[in-house]
Amino acid sequence: MQLKISTRILDGVLIVDCSGRLVLGEESAILRDTVKKLIADNKQIVLNLGGVNYIDSGGLGTLVALYTTAQNAGGAIKLAKLTQRIGDLLQVTKLITVFEVFDNEEQAVQSFSKQAAA
Repeated sequence: MQLKISTRILDGVLIVDCSGRLVLGEESAILRDTVKKLIADNKQIVLNLGGVNYIDSGGLGTLVALYTTAQNAGGAIKLAKLTQRIGDLLQVTKLITVFEVFDNEEQAVQSFSKQAAA
């Protein structure tokens, strides 16, 4: 299944809902282009990966590239609703130490306001 992306705002934070396969090629390019355009207007982004059923090394590379792009723009990208498989993949690749990961998007959104208050 090809990657489907939709966006919405929750408490001022941009939520990017992803479903399908996040793999090298068109899927990764679509996600990368979408988030890069959006980061100019919204520095706080949560990637909801609950609907992503498969991710390959190209997809992981895209997540890292988006993380770096957000950091360089003065923003942040956080991950929410990881499936067991993707959570395990982030553990094995040690990317779990790079990304802030949350069980649900509400917790991810709240973490932005906690950082601002700190």
